[in-house]
Amino acid sequence: MNIDKLLYHFDNFIQLNEVEKNELSCRIIEKSIKKKQFILQKNDVCFFYTFVVSGLFKMYTVDQNGTEYNLQFASENEWICDINSFHFKKNSNLYIEAIEPSVILQIDKPNLLYLFTHFPKFERAFRVMIENKYIELENRLLQNISQNAEQRYNFFVNEYPNLSNRLPNTQVASYLGITPEFLSKIRKNVIKRDKY
Repeated sequence: MNIDKLLYHFDNFIQLNEVEKNELSCRIIEKSIKKKQFILQKNDVCFFYTFVVSGLFKMYTVDQNGTEYNLQFASENEWICDINSFHFKKNSNLYIEAIEPSVILQIDKPNLLYLFTHFPKFERAFRVMIENKYIELENRLLQNISQNAEQRYNFFVNEYPNLSNRLPNTQVASYLGITPEFLSKIRKNVIKRDKY
């Protein structure tokens, strides 16, 4: 059962008792998502925190020229959410789209707040998860202002080895802020260097 994967995920942060496990289980919605299906589109409100059981998602924005800018990827055992839209009930500026067929578990704000209020362990766990994502974002911003494209690519491959093999060049390039052609050139240089 897929809820077991979520319960196992929480074990990394807190130990849930049977009551807490049952409360979480009855407040979660499971969905199967097709490749290229959206779970959030621009101008919609993000109503859910989404846990990825299987599959892969990207969160991105699109500029006036139609160029995509990937902000985040989420694969198995990771959460994805437009936190700004979720917390303030604001229309989102982002899209969340499945890159692969996926299975997800979602929890809405009323149910999440219920868990926070009645079972403080959940609030602590989500605080740690959000802090970890903030650190990840901070590191990415630092790289963008202090490292060249090849250094950013090498960091991405080392930090997310499971993603670099699953994502097409266009998606990785969008995340790194470079063109797919330039990414291909970087990859060739890295392979050439690794041979020697």
